[in-house]
Amino acid sequence: MASVTLENVSKSFAGNIRVLSGINLEIEDGEFVVLVGPSGCGKSTLLRSIAGLEEVTGGEIRIGPRVVNDVAPRDRDIAMVFQSYALYPHMDVTSNMSFGLMLRNESEQTISSRVSEASGKLGLGTLLNRLPKHLSGGQRQRVAMGRAIVRKPQVFLFDEPLSNLDAKLRAQMRTEIKALHQSLKTTSIYVTHDQVEAMTMANRIVVMNEGIVQQVGPPLELYDRPANVFVAGFIGSPTMNFVDATLAGENGTTAITSDGTHIPIAAGLGQNGLAVTLGLRPEHLQISDAGFPATIEVIEPLGMTTQLTVSALGTSLTVMVLERLPLAPGQRIRLSAAPLLVHVFDKASGQRLAGS
Repeated sequence: MASVTLENVSKSFAGNIRVLSGINLEIEDGEFVVLVGPSGCGKSTLLRSIAGLEEVTGGEIRIGPRVVNDVAPRDRDIAMVFQSYALYPHMDVTSNMSFGLMLRNESEQTISSRVSEASGKLGLGTLLNRLPKHLSGGQRQRVAMGRAIVRKPQVFLFDEPLSNLDAKLRAQMRTEIKALHQSLKTTSIYVTHDQVEAMTMANRIVVMNEGIVQQVGPPLELYDRPANVFVAGFIGSPTMNFVDATLAGENGTTAITSDGTHIPIAAGLGQNGLAVTLGLRPEHLQISDAGFPATIEVIEPLGMTTQLTVSALGTSLTVMVLERLPLAPGQRIRLSAAPLLVHVFDKASGQRLAGS
């Protein structure tokens, strides 16, 4: 196992198309870090750069104490699991898992021991003689992971490995990958565009956009204190509501929205008249006797919760309701949010205001 260090890493295509800009990141030995962001944000390019499949334009990549910028992928002591399973169709599970070890001229005893150990961890013990075409999608992905595990690398790299699976199987495989990491304790870097995967699996999340790291931290830190509007809108499901407002009141303790509603905020920000963006998570909006008025537009029962789309504060808001209330489209209700749960961002820069 080893740490992974990125110092001022940049990558450009065709000379002037910048896809990574000054990436600085320290991934500790044994950590499970998830790179997350929308398509085209640079997360897969960064992963491929760590693997050696892309040559960086600038900066330094270290695996442990060794600088690997000029080291071939096969010599970086990493193992990669791709979105496609990339299994050999004519080989059974055992051969697929052991093929890389055979190329490295490992002994038969070592190969047999490692395949047995990995297949036991992945629940593949009864499938070792099957061809890939006789396996389900989840089983094929386990074989792909097993092929990586038997190499006993210093670092695992996962490039959106669950994208081809259905929703139920993705949830199951998330749990299995997390349990596997807790067992192996190998440094792992995982790329996904799915913030639910990021929240449930990571020790730390790296949120990226347009080739720039927006914020790094534990999942709940990013959820509770997003650094900017982009992170706030990307982390959390359903996504955070955003409302334009202006700070007012004594020492800036109130935000006034475009329709004239006064929203109390937790701390006086001392910047009266400043244009801000308020962030209100759907699960933090409560139906109450007090609060601001809203009109229900759409009701979506989800079983444990009910999702409402309402018209309020001069815009459309999403609200998550735990109680099963007798609600109907067109009904007028009142909503409130605890001041401590109202996020305040500078409208011009999008950055979180200090003290909010």
